[in-house]
Amino acid sequence: MITTLKIASAQLNPTVGDLRANMEKAQTAYDKAIAAQADIFVLPETYVIGYPAEDLLLKPSAIRTCMELVKVFAKGTKNNPAVVFSTPWYGDGDNGQVGQLYSAVLFMQDGEITDIRFKHDLPNYGVFDERRVFNAGPLPEPIVFKGVKIGLPICEDIWHEGVCEHLSERGAELLISPNGSPWRRNAHWQRETVARARLKNTGLPLIYVNQVGGQDELAFDGSSFTMSADGELVQTLPSFEEAFDVAKWSKIDGVWTCITAQRTEQLKGHEADWYAMATGLGDYVRKSGFKQVLLGMSGGIDSAMAACIAADVLGPENVWCVMLPSKYTSGDSHDDAQLCAEKMGCTYDIIPIADAVGAFTGMLAPKFEGLEADTTEENLQSRIRAVTLMALSNKFGHMLITTGNKSEMAVGYATLYGDMCGGYNPLKDLYKTEVFALMKWRNENTPNWVKGVDAPIPERIITKPPSAELRPDQTDQDSLPPYEILDDILRGLIDAEISVDDLIARGHDSEIANRIQHLLYINEYKRNQSPPGVKLGNQAFGRDRRYPLTNRYRDQISLNKEE
Repeated sequence: MITTLKIASAQLNPTVGDLRANMEKAQTAYDKAIAAQADIFVLPETYVIGYPAEDLLLKPSAIRTCMELVKVFAKGTKNNPAVVFSTPWYGDGDNGQVGQLYSAVLFMQDGEITDIRFKHDLPNYGVFDERRVFNAGPLPEPIVFKGVKIGLPICEDIWHEGVCEHLSERGAELLISPNGSPWRRNAHWQRETVARARLKNTGLPLIYVNQVGGQDELAFDGSSFTMSADGELVQTLPSFEEAFDVAKWSKIDGVWTCITAQRTEQLKGHEADWYAMATGLGDYVRKSGFKQVLLGMSGGIDSAMAACIAADVLGPENVWCVMLPSKYTSGDSHDDAQLCAEKMGCTYDIIPIADAVGAFTGMLAPKFEGLEADTTEENLQSRIRAVTLMALSNKFGHMLITTGNKSEMAVGYATLYGDMCGGYNPLKDLYKTEVFALMKWRNENTPNWVKGVDAPIPERIITKPPSAELRPDQTDQDSLPPYEILDDILRGLIDAEISVDDLIARGHDSEIANRIQHLLYINEYKRNQSPPGVKLGNQAFGRDRRYPLTNRYRDQISLNKEE
């Protein structure tokens, strides 16, 4: 039995469905492991097809191709490091039912696949829907490598006691876990808390290898780590970037102990949020086959922030900002939009929409005769802007990105087929107060990974009252409570799922709380048609929160209280 091990962790960014390109990337990382004379090489969860592959996993030809590619990869382990490879896999009757699909982890050594283990705990909450596509495997047994018993729990398997305790009882000496764990603000704390709980129960060290990169509405931060048997972090890989590291292990007094490994500070706070939004947008654009983006630049903080994120991740030369003024657009907005685009180094153009608005209002005048102007005319301006931006997108091949924040989306303060129009929304999971806080942070900080400039946003964009500028002297607070109040109500209703009674007990006005609840529910249909955007918190619109579009439920104040 050996008493030393070199374990290589490969924190990689796969593209869902790009099977051969993913395998080429795996081979490049594996070559590093070979050069480093590693003993074991570890990849993230379901790496060959990417995570989450959703209903692509129900396509038999895709699974068969995955299996064929992985079998070829296994042949390369002859006289080379062993490999821990997670992949979708059809059962063959040994570990699972023949023909049923599992999330598997394969152990490859000596040119072949020597062991197959299936994921036992399938997550089916929040953004996860694995029971739809996978079957749960039995409690897995340890594998044996050069006399060392190793447990291979897959992601969710470490979030519950059963699998790790079973592996410990069966003699496992250390745990290696492939993961596809998306970013959310409490991700580090949750993962480390869970890991320490498992180690407390088992006394076994844990190697945790996570995916990195954007996939639709999810951003994966990597942030892979290794934890010693006593719960100490002994290896940490960087956040939001691909990474490779070889940890050296020795068996000391019967316990596997990490002797040397990389220690990189992992991102938290505003920089982590900014990197997550940039990762989500950048990978969505690139993996969808685009190189450049465009957006409507209003002179307000939301469009400025969206442009800044795009410039930071794609480069200013790949961001086209278009001002589409109407007769209500203020001079300040003209100046702020141009100055902001110029400061960031983005392409800037002005396309006035007054003639188009006049043509549409003239066309509709016979039908609207005798009726007061209302939000119909306001929405018309927004939809004309959307048509114009989509024409530019179609003609020049830029992806149109949209700029609405979570507060607006929650209460319907956005125009369907208007300012909601676009391929991706990097601000989708940010409340308005968070937009202000993050924009102030970015103006004061320029992380070394960004492609943008220092202090990109003119101060007036941050300090002036927000306005859609669709009628004279309009501000957001004409129809909404101040954002500090609105966002606190929305956090209660969305993130905490508390009642209106609870909001009133926290000091909110009953009429306002009831109105915001009503607006939240009646605008579900709008959000259902909104573009994807990166998840940051625990209750993002989209994959996290799936309410019925037609819904008559409302909290009734004091319904269950004694009079």
